[in-house]
Amino acid sequence: MSLKHLQVQYISGAHRRLRRMGIYVHVPFCAKKCAYCDFYSLTDTSAMDDYIKALAVDFRRSRADLAGASVETVYFGGGTPGILGPKRLAWLLKRLRQSFDLTPDAEITLESNPATLTCEDYQKLRRAGFNRISFGVQSLNDSELKRLGRIHNSRDAAQAVRDARRAGFENISIDIMFGLPGQTEESLLTTLSDVRELAPDHVSFYGLKIEEGTPFHDIRDTLDLPDDDAYAKLYLSGAQKLCDMGYTQYEISNFAKEGFACRHNMKYWKLNEYVGFGPAAHSFMNATRYGITRDLAGYINAVRNGTLPERSEEELIEPEAQIREYVMMSLRLADGINRMVFEARFGQSFEKVEEFFSRISKGGLAVRTEQGWRLTMKGFLISNTIILKLLEYIGK
Repeated sequence: MSLKHLQVQYISGAHRRLRRMGIYVHVPFCAKKCAYCDFYSLTDTSAMDDYIKALAVDFRRSRADLAGASVETVYFGGGTPGILGPKRLAWLLKRLRQSFDLTPDAEITLESNPATLTCEDYQKLRRAGFNRISFGVQSLNDSELKRLGRIHNSRDAAQAVRDARRAGFENISIDIMFGLPGQTEESLLTTLSDVRELAPDHVSFYGLKIEEGTPFHDIRDTLDLPDDDAYAKLYLSGAQKLCDMGYTQYEISNFAKEGFACRHNMKYWKLNEYVGFGPAAHSFMNATRYGITRDLAGYINAVRNGTLPERSEEELIEPEAQIREYVMMSLRLADGINRMVFEARFGQSFEKVEEFFSRISKGGLAVRTEQGWRLTMKGFLISNTIILKLLEYIGK
């Protein structure tokens, strides 16, 4: 596509009318709250049935907002969506299909804990139309899993992946964390060697962050956590190991076999439109980003009463903020910043961006691509700092 063609699309707004959406459904239930988790979830599951009914009503009510849009990805996240069980999940997916125009090849992902579902459950979910499953494995070291407060062990994780594969899932992702209490480079690399045996199609590899309001935050001074240098070494060693295992790094924290990059998450990183349902879910539509208040009862009651769920935040993304977000998201991706897209979308010269990256490339933090510039693995480690300096530089 030429620069002129891109400019016509962005100036006319045609890129927004060609709506290829993603849908996120938040499931705020867990069997047990992990010590490090700050996502909105509850261990009281008594409201499950009321909640899925409210979601179905919210789907129907939102049809007009997505009229004419093609829904290419659906992501059931949490919480632990698998805790709903295959019957409720199949019912919800059917209601979602009735309300929106899902493309025939839509990627439909379910997050689940390895200890939540059975082989028969995976078979039922596959028949219902789920075609991608993401397991929150985190580690294949039982001592590390115990410290995290996970309800599964390494054997459960391996069995879940095998059961899902036997059930017909051809797109399986697993999450692995680094920077865990007591974790060593050796234990991390051993976990990744065990991952090789499970042969998932996608691996999310991300570092533990100690968030306020979590049990880990309360005892952070007593945790055996790596210092900054050790944390960086764990990331670089783990990322290189995954690449050596045949996975391609396509984003700071994500690695995939060819053809298995997560299409739903790419919606976020490429600033495409998406809509979220449920408390704590976020949406980005018509240049506006908003989130739903983290209140399960409030969400259910609002939908029952025919009112919109309360929003915790709402922001119209102005042009200056759009540049900032494009830079931030693009530099998360291995593809990096695209010169033509930048100039077409924002009507600005790429010259200052070129100058900035030419300078930092001398330190091995970035490399030139056919389309522009991208960060190296070393650059990913300090991406936040690089992004801030770039925004400051192009803002001069």
